Formats: sequence, C-alpha cells, structure tokens
Amino acid sequence: MTHPKRARARKPISVGVLTASLALSGTASAQMLEEVVVTAQKRVESLQDVPISITAVSGEKMSEAGVFKVEDLQTFTPNLSMTETGISTQMYIRGIGSGNNQGFELSVGQYLDGIYYGRQQLIRLPFLDLERVEVLRGPQSILFGKNSIAGALNMTTAKPTDEFEARIGGAYSDDSDIIDVQGVISGPITENLSGRLVGRWYEEDGFVDNSFNNQDEPEREEWGLRGALRWDATDNLRVDFKAEYHEFDVNGRQIEIVRDDPALTEEERQEDFPWVEPAPIPGANFQQILGLLGQPDAITENRQNNERQADTGDSSSNEMYNYTLNVDWGIGDLTFTSLTGFVGYEFDELCDCDFIGAPVFEAPFSEDYEQFSQEFRLVSPGGETIDWIAGVFYQTSELDFIDAVVVPENSILGAASSALIPILGTESGRVFESDSDLWAVFAQATWNINDAWRLTVGGRYTEETKEGSRKLDIINSATGEEVSQGIAQIYKAVFNVDSEQLNEEGHDLNEDRDESIFTPLVTVQWDVNPDIMLYASASTGFKAGGFDARSNIVESFEFEEEEATTYEIGGKTIFADGAAELNFAIYRTDYDDLQVSQFDGVIGFTVGNAAETRVQGVEIDGRWAITDNLVMGYGLAYLDHEFKDFTNGNCFNRQEPDGDIVEGIQLCDYTGKRGQYTPEWTSTLTFTHTFPISNSLDLQSGLDLNYVDEQNTEVNLNPLYEVDSITKVNLRFGLYHNNWDVAVLAQNITDEQQLTYVSNSPLSATTFGTNTFYSFVSRPRTVYLQANYHF
Repeated sequence: MTHPKRARARKPISVGVLTASLALSGTASAQMLEEVVVTAQKRVESLQDVPISITAVSGEKMSEAGVFKVEDLQTFTPNLSMTETGISTQMYIRGIGSGNNQGFELSVGQYLDGIYYGRQQLIRLPFLDLERVEVLRGPQSILFGKNSIAGALNMTTAKPTDEFEARIGGAYSDDSDIIDVQGVISGPITENLSGRLVGRWYEEDGFVDNSFNNQDEPEREEWGLRGALRWDATDNLRVDFKAEYHEFDVNGRQIEIVRDDPALTEEERQEDFPWVEPAPIPGANFQQILGLLGQPDAITENRQNNERQADTGDSSSNEMYNYTLNVDWGIGDLTFTSLTGFVGYEFDELCDCDFIGAPVFEAPFSEDYEQFSQEFRLVSPGGETIDWIAGVFYQTSELDFIDAVVVPENSILGAASSALIPILGTESGRVFESDSDLWAVFAQATWNINDAWRLTVGGRYTEETKEGSRKLDIINSATGEEVSQGIAQIYKAVFNVDSEQLNEEGHDLNEDRDESIFTPLVTVQWDVNPDIMLYASASTGFKAGGFDARSNIVESFEFEEEEATTYEIGGKTIFADGAAELNFAIYRTDYDDLQVSQFDGVIGFTVGNAAETRVQGVEIDGRWAITDNLVMGYGLAYLDHEFKDFTNGNCFNRQEPDGDIVEGIQLCDYTGKRGQYTPEWTSTLTFTHTFPISNSLDLQSGLDLNYVDEQNTEVNLNPLYEVDSITKVNLRFGLYHNNWDVAVLAQNITDEQQLTYVSNSPLSATTFGTNTFYSFVSRPRTVYLQANYHF
C-alpha cells in the first residue's frame, strides 16, 4: 500500500523559486503561499515535510538582496554566523563552529552540488549562479556525514536548460567603488545535450582607510568561470558534468586597533594583578611606547572608525577549482546515483600580523589542498510503505601548509631591547602536512505507518585514518642557515616558539590516527492534519580529531574527536487558508570534547577539547502572504550556550588563572561561560511588495531587518568584548519588466557596524605589557545600483 504525502492547499513550483522564510510571492493568487521544495534528505520534498530546522534561500532572492557570499547569508538566517580572522575564516550554527587552525575541518559542512567543501578557505568563495542554498541546523550525520556536527549548507547550482536563455547583469556602488558583473548563457547543444556557461567579475576598493599607506582596504578582485553539461542519454540515464575555476585576490584587511589600554603601573599590578609580570614601561600604552621607539604614527586612533595603520601590504591570492560528475540511472523504480568530485585550491597570503604601522614582524603563509570523493547511493521511488536511501562514501585528501614569523632587520624589537638584536633578520618557519582517508556506509529508511504517522531510522558507520606532521625551525632569512641555540632561546622567550634547535627532540612531530564511529538517528513524524506536521528526533554527530597546525609548542599537536547528541521537537504548520506558515524547533545538543582553538597570548593558537558543552534553544520561522502583493517573512532564534566542563582554556590577558597547569602551561577555567559567537537572540523580518504598473512591468520594494543580540567576539572570551546588539536594515526598490530589471539596493542603511572578531594585538601584552586589541569590522552602509537584461 502506498502512503502519499499530506495534501497541501498550495500550488507546487520548481526547486528554488522561492525562499523558505524570505520568499517573493507578489504574483501569488488569493494570498496563497507557493510551495518551497528542498533536497535536504537527498530527494525532492516540500520543505514543510522535512523534519529538520531549515532556512532555504533562492538564487533569485540572493541576487536581489546583494548576497554575494556566505558572509552575506547570515543577514537572513538566524543562528548562522560567519566571519574572517587574521589567519582563517569561521562559520557557526547554533553557536558551534571551528576556530583559527588549518588543522580543522569545518563543523558546519558546506556541500556544493553534493560535494563536501570542508576547508576554511572555501567559505570565502563568492556565490555564482546558485539555484538555492539550504541552511540545515543541527548535526547532519547520516546523509551528509563528513564532520557536519553543527549543521550544513546544502548549495545547488543552476543547471543547463532545455530552452535557450541568457542573462547579463551587474551591480555598481559608489561606496567602495564596487563593480559586479555576471553573465549566463544556457540552452540545448544537441537533441539530448544541453549546456550552461557562467562568468563573474567583481572588484572593490574597500571601506577602511589605511592612513599609513594612504590606500583603501580591503581591495578585492575576483573572477570565476563555470561550465556545465547535462546529457539525457536515455529516458532512464542522466549525466551532469561541471567544471569551474575561481581566482580571488585581496589586498589589505578590514582590521583596526580598537583599544589600547596602558601597561599596569607597579602599584596597580601589586594591588590588583599580582600574577601579571611587571611591564617594561609602567603606565604607558602601546601607542606611546611605539612613539618612544621612533614610530609615532604606528597607531593614530585606538577606536573603531574605519581607519587603520599598517606598514606591510597584507595580501591574499587564491585559486580554486573543482570538477563534479553526477550520474543518475533509473533502475526500475529505483534511482542509482554516482557522485564524483575533485576539489582543490592553493593560496598565498602575507599577514601584517602585528596589525600596526611599525615593523615588528610579518607572517607569510601558503596552503595547498586536494580532495577526491566518490559516493554511490540507491534511492527508492518514494510514496511506498517504506521509503529508503542507502549508500557508500569515500574521500581522500592532502593538505600542505607552510607559514613563518619573519623578523625583519628594521624590526622595532631591536630598538626595544638590545637583547633582541640577534633575532633581527631571522624567521621561524613551520611546515605542516595532513593526509586523510575516509570511507563510510549509510542508510536511512522511513516507515509510512499510515496516513498520519511516519518513523525514520538511519545510521552511518565511518572510518577515518589521518597522518600528520609538523616541523618548526629557525633560520637566517638571508642565508637560509639554521640559527644558534641561543637565538632559538630568544625566540622561545619572545614568541613562545619551540624549535628544532631548542632540545635534542626538537620540533619535528609525526603522528597518525585511526577512528571509527557509528552515528544513528531516529525521527517520528505525525501529520496532525493536512496543514500541521509535528516531529521529534534524536540524532548523533561526529567530527574527527586531528593535528594542530598553528601551535608553536611541542606539547600541543594532537586533538581528539568530538561527538554530539541532539534531541529536537518541532513542527511545520500552514494556516489562514494557505496564506501563512509557522515552523518551529526546540532542541538540545550535548557535545563531548568540543574542539576549541584559542589565542596563546603571544602569536600562536592552540587547540584543546572542552570536555562538555551544552547548546539548547528555540527557532521559529515562516511566511505570511498578507495580501496578493505583500509577503512577510520572519525568523527568530533563542540560543543558550554553556561550557559545562572546560577547565583547560587559554587565559585572556590579565585574567586571574583559575584552571589547571598542563605541561607547565597555566590555563583558565571556562566552565559555566558562553562561547564566542553565541548571541542569545537573533531574528529576521522581511517585507516584499509588488505593485503592477502594467501587464509587463512591476514596481517591487523590499525591507529586510536583521537583529543580533549582544555576544562575545573575543577569541578568549575577554568580557571587554561582549559587543552590543545590532540591528541592520536593508531597503530595495526596483522595476521588473519581462526581460529586464533595474533596482536600487541599500544595505545597512543605518550604518551600523560591529566588531566581528577581536583579539589582543600580538606581542603587545607579553613584550610591552599593554592591553591592546585589534578587530575585524563589518561593512558600513553600501548602496548599489543593480540591472539585468534577459535575452
């Protein structure tokens, strides 16, 4: 017996036309919301039938709203956070993500056309001709699997079409001199073969004034090209092939010195901070000390004002490529899918990682990554008593990471102390490698018990082998020869760097790991009536352990795997005769050995595992077609994040130590604290109105509101940087014709900016005794003129 999905009083549309919570439905009749379909469970389904907390955003919406990359997507998605740092890119869902470390894979898995994008640098890729993005919250361990312990971004590109279509369009903003041009051509090549070619060019001057170099930053230049072919070989066999290449280069950064508290006086230190070492110049701030060292313009402002001073030209040069082959073969009522992917990238960066306009040190680094994956899966037709999906997955990857701390001949460290003169013209070089081989088998089945009840069970068994190595030694920059043990000891004192020259064992580490785990899932769904679905689920997640690429000390190299257990109840509802939706989820997730990266207070980052972490909260979203021409979308999330057992955190500057001492390192106890990027409340509210001017011309206006509660953005949770809440407002007005459109988009019209990532300026606390902070800052108000022409 078959059990059809619950009937809905809405007309279906093709995948990706509308968003889940921010849809355009000005053409909907009788105030009816059009259906959104997603592929979050590897088959086409109505979003309202999927027992997962999801926000889906269409490519059309992203284009209209100026969503160019993942960072922009957080404006429309509660409980999603993404930011760049000095050495990495981070993404969080429900307060869980991966910090600064090239040894990490993302806790929020990205999947582009089913291919796993797990490296931090890949988050910076611009969006290019996407059909839709689905943000799945909570562990997605069965059908996505690979490390998606916090959630997943399921991104789908637009496919070749059976009929010819072409589009050219772009956007321009006088703010930062932004130019964005995109072109698409798609259509049949032969009777059974169609193709699609997409190109994009983007450039901007930046919004931060580097007054030291008299230039605007970050200056960006990006271009990408994608070609896709679709071959309908037979009625039962379809082959999709895609190849793409991207380059994106950045000069400068949106970084400022935002606070410069002076070194403690001796009286202050003895009375209130006796655990802090005496400062070289008590009572002087970093700016004053730099002035005494002949660098009066190294810090001219110590507040957020979109101005920075940096003497070294920060730069990032990136190349990325991927090839994807997807074969769908109908075997009777079943569908067999073969998904093959090759992803690679390489980049070179130069970081002025002292973040001031004085020569202290600089940090060049590069990364080279290649990944091959193969998945085979078999899917039942759907609508049967038991619907199921099963498959196997294999992935192999290689990562090579090289970085250095370069102390130039003119570094002010020599002027600060004659004892530091021997390290001028030297550098500490690190080479890190990590290879991984993983295979998994997975299955998920839904028993349609009757027209009202469904039971889903699933599981994934994973085995992964990793090999890692890290070597660090100190050389003369001019000759390449290793330095003496005496110079290595100075590096240890100034930078806390263990090197080859320090002891007999040196800093030449090689380890391997073998891990295996089974992650199950159980979900019960109840169709109360055709317009109300309730569900309850219990699921688990897993993220493999690995090797610390960023630590400078020998004792910190290997970190353990993390595991999660999630309980969630929720519902998907339709009311007002199909004119409105309200979806909700209530969840609790317990993480064991959560992987955490923190600043070591000098120049490095170390990885540890927080023994127990609990994340729980409520998420609500939906849409309402208020009239035939006015649609409202909304989203609200409450997040409670707490470290239940985390005694081995890195202390922030001047924090009184209260944790363990491990390998001679004093730690601090973070038990009971909230983590970084864990605002208690986030929300979105959008309105889209369409006014028909004629049969072929519409005037469309939109309003987007995004609220983020106060949150700590300092990497070591310094309470000084519990930043204030922020509300961003976007407006757009446009004319839409049958084959052209032109619009004005104003993002962040109230010019609200936030400190998105904060940390102590390297060496400021340890060498000079001050409490100086740098921060990345969010984009100010930006107004675009957009236009598209459809052939």
